[in-house]
Amino acid sequence: MKRKLNVLFLCTGNSCRSQMAEGWARHLKGDTIEAFSAGITPVRVNQTAIEVMAEAGVDISKHISKHVDDLMGLDFHYVVTVCDNAKEHCPVFPGKCKMVHKSFGDPSFLIGTRQQVLDAFRRTRDQIRAFIETMPDSLENWNEK
Repeated sequence: MKRKLNVLFLCTGNSCRSQMAEGWARHLKGDTIEAFSAGITPVRVNQTAIEVMAEAGVDISKHISKHVDDLMGLDFHYVVTVCDNAKEHCPVFPGKCKMVHKSFGDPSFLIGTRQQVLDAFRRTRDQIRAFIETMPDSLENWNEK
């Protein structure tokens, strides 16, 4: 049996996008990917992210925000930065870890009606799902654009 790939999803706060990516990876690719998430400056998991993921059948309500330093002892095959800030401040990981950058918009800063905010979170959720569905092949063939 082939060993699972260790994949770290990294963003600034580990509150929304990286949590969604970890949730989708565990839900859709749990047979091939061991998913983790962390942040450069972690804050609590965003409640709206939890809500929209639950709508899609993925429970991230037990996730906690972690600092990237807390995971430095793990060997990752891939580190996927899901926001530009995380890419700019990403620490160096030892070993043969491949860095992949796939930025998603941050819905947590949107100011609008409740419906507008939910729609923004759902768009980001669905974009992240579409990206996760291409894994792990897309990671192996990733070229920075």
